[in-house]
Amino acid sequence: MRAVGLRELKNRLSEYVRRVRAGDELLVTDHGEVVAELRPPSRVPPGSRIDAGLSAMAREGILSLGAGNDPAAYPSLPRLLSSTSLERLLDEERGPH
Repeated sequence: MRAVGLRELKNRLSEYVRRVRAGDELLVTDHGEVVAELRPPSRVPPGSRIDAGLSAMAREGILSLGAGNDPAAYPSLPRLLSSTSLERLLDEERGPH
């Protein structure tokens, strides 16, 4: 990751934005102290609770993050067994008490 001083960044901002757009990451320094990082936007929504390691791998293209968990994607299914049938099957599986 390349470091760039604040003054140089200000004077050549368009060039550095093009580099970031191309995938480069930059550390921005002010008097030798890192004050910011510039990188392409992540595919992770802001405020997401996705692990930083997974987020980094997504940025590198190693993995793709799935969509959010939408309850509508999981329709309710009808019961296949009555409660008494289920109890009987469990009792048979467990064997004698």
